[in-house]
Amino acid sequence: MMPFSLKKSVLVSACAVLVGVTSSASAISLMQAYQAALKNDPLHRGAKAEQQAGTQYEVMGRSGLLPQVQYSYSTSKNKGETITPTVLGAFRIQDLDYTSLTRNVSIRQTLYSMDAYARFEQGVMQTQLSDVQFDARSKDLILRVTNAYMDAKFAEDQFALYSAQRDAYAEQRRANERMFQKGEGTKTDMLETEAKLDVAEAVLLESVDNMQTARNTLAGMLGQDVKQLDRLRDGVSVSGLLQGSLEDWIGTAEKNSQEIVAAQLNVDLAEKEIDKAKAGHMPRLDLSATYNRGKSESIVTQTQDNSTRSIGVQLVIPIYSGGYTNAAYKQAVAHKDKAISDLDATKNKTLVELKKQFGLVRSSQSKIEAFEKSVASATLLVEATKQSIKGGIRINLDLLNAEQALVNAKKDLAQARYSYLMSFLKLKAVAGVVSATDLQTVAGFFSAE
Repeated sequence: MMPFSLKKSVLVSACAVLVGVTSSASAISLMQAYQAALKNDPLHRGAKAEQQAGTQYEVMGRSGLLPQVQYSYSTSKNKGETITPTVLGAFRIQDLDYTSLTRNVSIRQTLYSMDAYARFEQGVMQTQLSDVQFDARSKDLILRVTNAYMDAKFAEDQFALYSAQRDAYAEQRRANERMFQKGEGTKTDMLETEAKLDVAEAVLLESVDNMQTARNTLAGMLGQDVKQLDRLRDGVSVSGLLQGSLEDWIGTAEKNSQEIVAAQLNVDLAEKEIDKAKAGHMPRLDLSATYNRGKSESIVTQTQDNSTRSIGVQLVIPIYSGGYTNAAYKQAVAHKDKAISDLDATKNKTLVELKKQFGLVRSSQSKIEAFEKSVASATLLVEATKQSIKGGIRINLDLLNAEQALVNAKKDLAQARYSYLMSFLKLKAVAGVVSATDLQTVAGFFSAE
């Protein structure tokens, strides 16, 4: 019967073969992933639809300043009777049966209306706000795609590391068995390696699940299956991406941050809401013109066909509205105060996040250099430990620990490099200037080979 540990090895090997087979089915680069997400990501499609709806705010606001034209038509069948006294004291009854018809065309043009003009300005600002929000979501798509892509790639890296670790433990287990059979090894060495191998196989199985989950997450954004991704190239220098001082980035964010611009537009919209409330006390002047064509509109004119044309102005002066106007004004002022507070909070939040990402980009360079040295040292330690074991200086457990340290160092290095690239994009996103060009720069650190 096959030993339990061997069964697990076969199972894990099958998983590895399965992953390898599916990986060769198709490949996608970071830029290809972004282009696919532009077409298929549900959140981005929703943002586009919302932005298209937002363009109509300006049209709706402007409509109040343009002529309002109406046409009405009515017809009715009338039945009745007239009773007329005669000279002899009797009454003459006459049945009435006629059809009345009315056509009317009216035009109204606003000459002065503080409310209508405030609504027009609000419509313009709401359309601008919609554009800014869509711009922010478009930039967020760059971050979401890159983050999902790197998560999937990091999951692949972990799978490769844990596969190599499992293979190393399996080889060490076989070496322990050979030495034990020759009387040069111990049962303890075999048990130590077996324990490490069991854990490594469990971790490897978990990494397969994590990799599939990360790929599924990315696939949901792209609208297509993800089987293979470009790898982060080794030995590529990540220095030089960060340009400018923190003060320069703060100045850029104050001018370009979509969140700050949107918050400022909300303040401006609140100001126009105050103007609308003030309009409740202001007069309104309209120019109106009508054309009316009527036939048999009443009993008196049942045999007449009339047409009238009129043109004039209408002045409406509000006097009292039950306190509504004053209440609306106070409410609008309070909403503006809140909008100003929200703007200050947004500026503070943006500044904090900007400093955070700027610091991460700058410190990540040192972290990457440190982890590169750590990987080099851990690699040397594994080789030195193997030689020391042969000389009887080190024991089996020392080698197992050294190999575990090497895996951890490689994992930390990969994570640091991904984090550095993400922090670079996030810094530009917080400043409001991230673009597809920056994504192309990051994509240059990946390779299909």
